[in-house]
Amino acid sequence: MDIVLIAVALAMDAFAVSISIGLSQKTIPFRTAFRTSLNFGSFQFFMPVIGWYVASSFSKYIQAFDHWIAFFLLVGIGGKMIIETFEEGDRSNSKDRTKGLALVMLSIATSIDALAVGVAFAFVDRTIFFPSVIIGIVAFGFSYLGIKGGAKFGKLLGKKTEILGGIILIFIGVKILIEHLSI
Repeated sequence: MDIVLIAVALAMDAFAVSISIGLSQKTIPFRTAFRTSLNFGSFQFFMPVIGWYVASSFSKYIQAFDHWIAFFLLVGIGGKMIIETFEEGDRSNSKDRTKGLALVMLSIATSIDALAVGVAFAFVDRTIFFPSVIIGIVAFGFSYLGIKGGAKFGKLLGKKTEILGGIILIFIGVKILIEHLSI
């Protein structure tokens, strides 16, 4: 049961970012929502595995700067989303964050905590494969719900949703930074 709670907690950042992505897009077809959710779920699956394997030699280095990486990635992408709303053109020209480097960066930023969970599991001598599968599946599901739900609200609110999406990403980045600096 504890792994499900851990998986839900880890999925919250991916869920919020997925809502933000959904808000910033005019429409989200099934294929796009699936690809985006699969990307978030895959990163959430692989990061604990990576963390578990490198825990013995790199854990102190990862914990020292993981929050800074997540902060800069999320604030940078969120700020860019907000700036893009003030540029000329309609919403159909907005950046598609469901492809390429933008999606990879968001996936990394939202899964760094999963890397730390993998490190923690190694230190308490827990296996990693089954928990990682659960973490990946939960992240996939939450991401799918978030992106589809965000798109529904985006249709109602129009171009202002890109600003809201950017603010959400910035907020998540600041939250991650504050949480790690206050420990």
